Amino acid sequence: MERPLWVRWLRVWAVGGAIIGAGALLFKYTTPTDEQLINSLSPELRLQYERERNLRQAEQKELMKIVKETSQSDRPIWDTGAIQSPWEKNVDPQSKGRQNFEQLKAEQVQKEELDRIRNELAQIREQTSSKTGEIVQGKNKSWWKLW
Repeated sequence: MERPLWVRWLRVWAVGGAIIGAGALLFKYTTPTDEQLINSLSPELRLQYERERNLRQAEQKELMKIVKETSQSDRPIWDTGAIQSPWEKNVDPQSKGRQNFEQLKAEQVQKEELDRIRNELAQIREQTSSKTGEIVQGKNKSWWKLW
């Protein structure tokens, strides 16, 4: 005997809701938080993330400034934006600002990396000089004083 139409539709809605609910619950409980994701990075990537955080924030502020300027205009959004489309090949003065920003970002990252390397070298020099001093003091003792 065939079931009534409303029973079949009720079953369709129940199964669909169960699938969607299961997907939402899986997404909620299996997706890591930002802190967990950052903590799971390797030390080098975490250090790079921390170094570039200020640059990303500055880039975001610049983008928000452009969005505010664009939203106050009466022209269409694709015509008013200060951000150049990646498909357009024409070079305009606004793209130079982006290039300058990227160059400053690269220089800052390079400077921080050089400072870190200099600090590591200073520590290595200090360790090697102390070990060298210990070796020299050990060789200055005569062999008969060792016994």
